[in-house]
Amino acid sequence: MAKWTPKHEAPEPLEGPVVATITGGTILWFVLFLVQLPFYGWFDGHGHLWWLWTCLAGAGLGLIGIWYVRGRDAAIKRAAAAAAAGRGDTVEDATS
Repeated sequence: MAKWTPKHEAPEPLEGPVVATITGGTILWFVLFLVQLPFYGWFDGHGHLWWLWTCLAGAGLGLIGIWYVRGRDAAIKRAAAAAAAGRGDTVEDATS
């Protein structure tokens, strides 16, 4: 069996509002947790209590994700500013 090799270059990764996306997802997980909380007894009685804890875990992991992507975003901006300072450009020129 021959090894598969790609026939074209991989596209560049998309950069979007990463911090806003992770924050929105974290808020969504926490809202889902709060919505399900009044039905704790029903979930427990039917063996679906893991649904509740999955939402709480998603919110908790989302908080870690927010911390991570904010640090990543700050590092990208610092690198762009350092590159711009090395070339004599302004920060706005380097980030656009």
